[in-house]
Amino acid sequence: MSVIALERDYPSIFAAPVIRAVDTGIFSHRYFARCMGCGFCRDQCCSYGVDIDLANMERLRALGAAFEIFAGVPQSEWFAAEIVEDPEFPSGAHGRARAVDGKCVFAERRGRGCRIHAYCVEASLDYHLYKPLVSTLFPLTFERGVLAASPEAADGSLICSGDGPSLYEGVRGELSYYFGTEFVAVLDLLMSRSRAESPRGAGARATR
Repeated sequence: MSVIALERDYPSIFAAPVIRAVDTGIFSHRYFARCMGCGFCRDQCCSYGVDIDLANMERLRALGAAFEIFAGVPQSEWFAAEIVEDPEFPSGAHGRARAVDGKCVFAERRGRGCRIHAYCVEASLDYHLYKPLVSTLFPLTFERGVLAASPEAADGSLICSGDGPSLYEGVRGELSYYFGTEFVAVLDLLMSRSRAESPRGAGARATR
């Protein structure tokens, strides 16, 4: 794996994060990807809560009683108290959605999926404005301007690691939404070059 610097910066539609480089592991690590067609993971990736931008937190609170009832958890219990300054988040800081009984507070308890996403679909809202950016991009993440595999995907401990498309291909549409079509065109080219240079790695499968 290697980190490749991009020819220019690519800020998200929220101005931050800004991607300046890409870890080529996003093109070789693979995972199941079809989350709603999964019958084995029990939403393991939602076990610990998630970092969430401050403005995103306020947008969720502004949904009012309708979403609070849908979420099934009082608004006062949604987020941990600590706020962390972080220039890579749109507001320059983030909080964290709490974990309750081993699941993110917004995880669906009676079935599968994210209650934020489900509510947005039901209410005809753009989930990108309400669902945490970190959740939407998973199993990719960003740190110090580098787009990379999440730690679980990189080390193979993610329960759905191994079979399916690359991490990049799995969230390509989301990257296009946040960072633009030029950005994914550049990454498409990098993926082709990366696979051409490492033909064995292109077909490799991580161990579950």
